[in-house]
Amino acid sequence: MSTKYIFVTGGVVSGLGKGITASVLGCLLQARGLSVRNQKFDPYINVDPALMSPIQHGEIFVTEDGAETDLDIGHYERFTNVDLSAESDITSGMIYRDVIQREREGGYNGATVQVVPHIINEIKEHIFNISRQKDPDVVISEIGGTVGDMESQSYLEAIRQVSYQVGRENCLFIHVCLLPYLVKSKEIKTKPTQHSVQKLLSYGIQPDILVCRTEVPMDQSIRKKLALYCNVPVECVIENVDVDTVYELPMYFERQGLASQVCKRLGLAQFVEPDLSSWENILDKISNSHRVLTFAICGKYTALHDAYYSVVEALEHACIEREIQMALNWVDSEKLEESSDEELDEVFKDNDAILIPGGFGPRGMEGMIKVASYARRKEIPFLGIGLGMEMAVVEIARNLANIKDAHTDECEHSCSNVFYYACLSAEQQAHIDQIPFPDQPMRRGAYPMVLEEGSLLSRLYGTTEASERHHHRREFNFAYQGPLLQAGLRFSGVSPDGKFLEAVELPGHPFYAATIAHPEFKSRPAKPHPLFRGLVAAALKRRNEK
Repeated sequence: MSTKYIFVTGGVVSGLGKGITASVLGCLLQARGLSVRNQKFDPYINVDPALMSPIQHGEIFVTEDGAETDLDIGHYERFTNVDLSAESDITSGMIYRDVIQREREGGYNGATVQVVPHIINEIKEHIFNISRQKDPDVVISEIGGTVGDMESQSYLEAIRQVSYQVGRENCLFIHVCLLPYLVKSKEIKTKPTQHSVQKLLSYGIQPDILVCRTEVPMDQSIRKKLALYCNVPVECVIENVDVDTVYELPMYFERQGLASQVCKRLGLAQFVEPDLSSWENILDKISNSHRVLTFAICGKYTALHDAYYSVVEALEHACIEREIQMALNWVDSEKLEESSDEELDEVFKDNDAILIPGGFGPRGMEGMIKVASYARRKEIPFLGIGLGMEMAVVEIARNLANIKDAHTDECEHSCSNVFYYACLSAEQQAHIDQIPFPDQPMRRGAYPMVLEEGSLLSRLYGTTEASERHHHRREFNFAYQGPLLQAGLRFSGVSPDGKFLEAVELPGHPFYAATIAHPEFKSRPAKPHPLFRGLVAAALKRRNEK
């Protein structure tokens, strides 16, 4: 069987859930025994999200191969449990960069390079490359942005051409659109969706399925109206009403018949009974969740919660497993730099655990150090990730090892005791100002680590060997290993060659652990990450003991 191609577009407004729709469809097709690969095309000119502000764009999701990608790739991985790669997130910046580089190298044999055909062909190459690499049954490609956006036109032309090349029987278009609800008149309005479909038709694309985002359920008259004016069968008008958690959507879309219609139109697994037992189990646990735990997330990008999307999801996975409702206390670390213990008592009152996530740059560091100290002294369950680990180690160096000016070389002021330093050679360090930021050495993607036998982390992982995804530029300075060990800190995780410190813990504390890696990227709804499991268990124990 040849690979089938599904394209997900969006209309009316952005933020309707194209990525979630593509992700959920992927897991529903998997439940029918099909192999699926998800992919996103982002129309912005940035080569990747690496240099985009998390407060503007949301988190950077890092894949196993170290690609810095859009947060939708995280949705794909969580719902399909497939480790994706750099080929799963393609931007206009990448497309134009590669075409221009090929032109400079004479790859077009002197031809005039244009959007049509060269840019279009480059986009199609990435679509087909997924099927060549993994030979999946289905490739699901999400087109970022909204139909009608100038920057999306080349992608729409590319997927139109793909449907012509592979045959319409091997290609399906899903359009995610908005049905606004007018509260005063109590009406669902279909006109915005009709206009969106008309715009899509002007590009030569007829949607096969409409996924309609709505605040209130649609009645049959609305379905029939959309079917008539958008030229799709009534059964292919799929309702997507607002739900409390995205993990309700697999069962919800299954009841709506989304996957059944996709399989029918592509001739795939039409008579296979899907195995959705794991999602049924998740829903059962969610419905039985009555206890509430509150987690403080203390970071520097809290102005946009999507900046820590995977952290929140990983916490939710661990809470679902224990049938717990999760509440979050978002804390801006920069605002805590001059806080007293009494003020911190007010900030963290009734919180069951504290988490300091990753980040770059000096802003908010001193606040993170204060919070790490507070969690240590008040015996509040604590997890540090990335920069959160760096600041936790600096705090212990200052307050337990008595190295008062301990810091990282990323801080705003000079200090004589540098605990974390950039991964630069002496020559690079001397000319750091001449090295473009994206080209500075960095650990990205999956790296192995060895866990000390008998440590808290080895018990949580259930092994002494593990692999985590990294996304950082600074490493621990082992010249300070002795004072920290004497102060009671345990180096529970190191790289196999012993050159890099991967994780630490504080024996005697109810739960105090930190890792330079980003475990949140590997957490799954049906398989929470061990570190988040441990944090939630410790938080629950603390709550029960109050």
